[in-house]
Amino acid sequence: MSILIRNVLLGSGRTNIFIDRGIIGKIGVPDDYPAAQIIEAEGFAIFPAFYNTHCHAAMTLLRGYADDLPLQQWLQDYIWPYEDSLTDDDIERGSETAIREMIRGGSVFFNDMYFGIDRTIRLVDSLGVRACIGITVMDNHSQAVEDGKIDFVNHFVDPTGGRITLAIAPHSVYTVGTAKLVRSAEWARNKGLKIHIHISETRKEVEDCLKEHGTTPVRYLDSVGFLGPDVVAAHCVHVDEEEWDILAARGVTVSHCPCSNMKLGSGRFPYELAIRSGARITLGTDGASSNNSLDMREEMKFASLLAKCVSSRDDMTLVNQGDPALLPASDVLRWATANGAQAFGIDAGEIAEGKVADCILVDLKTERMTPCHNPVSNWVYSSTSDNVRAVICDGKIIWKI
Repeated sequence: MSILIRNVLLGSGRTNIFIDRGIIGKIGVPDDYPAAQIIEAEGFAIFPAFYNTHCHAAMTLLRGYADDLPLQQWLQDYIWPYEDSLTDDDIERGSETAIREMIRGGSVFFNDMYFGIDRTIRLVDSLGVRACIGITVMDNHSQAVEDGKIDFVNHFVDPTGGRITLAIAPHSVYTVGTAKLVRSAEWARNKGLKIHIHISETRKEVEDCLKEHGTTPVRYLDSVGFLGPDVVAAHCVHVDEEEWDILAARGVTVSHCPCSNMKLGSGRFPYELAIRSGARITLGTDGASSNNSLDMREEMKFASLLAKCVSSRDDMTLVNQGDPALLPASDVLRWATANGAQAFGIDAGEIAEGKVADCILVDLKTERMTPCHNPVSNWVYSSTSDNVRAVICDGKIIWKI
């Protein structure tokens, strides 16, 4: 299947882009270049699609259910009891709502951590997106549940031919003990799978880890051999400078979730330390119960503005003085696109010849994109995800107005 996108804005100029067999083949081809499908894109800009690197898709079912609460109370008193009542059919409905929301907002990939994964996999297949599906690990799971997960991984066959991968997803240091954390990491590495975990989301998590293990979550996980380039660590809000250096040295990918962190009052992500460390930083939405949307464009804007509006010293103390140059639009766009793609081994996230054709078309004629002195600035700071007019994943149009 080939696609010719004609007269689209790429950077500061208009061009024609030829996509063939899932790859951006040539940029700057003639108007009459042969293609099976033509998209007339005058009045549109092309951008890389989004890669949502931390999500609990089916939690769209809990959107607005328990707002304005701290994380531990939110989880223990509301979220976990509600989740105990969910059926596989419920999870399928929640995941479908989530995936359709993500597609319409320009996301072609999500890194999920939830239950009822066979239903979510079926939806990913039918809706044409990409996903890394987490096999959730917690201490309170029965042996029968654990055995079922082992059997699932051992017999898994990707129905999409390459758009789905699996991850082993121990929830956190406060829900998974040392022995199971170590076994989970070993299991993932033996299978060549990613590892997905929450790390240092709240100050309480850090304090509890200090009491139980005598050190902080990052240092603790490093001491047991858990950290590595196959790990995707969500949140990392309460991480000091030495810990950031550990994360960078181990090649850990960090998924920053600004909207969820702010809504749950978890704290400010230490942008200065994170950027200085050189660690790979990506963006995630978290679940719709703590965000309350799955809008990656919104995450870009909030991340950049939160970075600028207040600064932190190396001792993590916040000071009432910002830095407007911190995390510019082009950098946060890379966090949301290329960095996420690279973290999962997808050669995408850029509109360039030879890259995987995961891209979106954004309407330049809307008020929020007018005038267009700088398309990237407009997309990050002023647009909305409603301005996405077409989504292409793996060289196929999966949504279009």
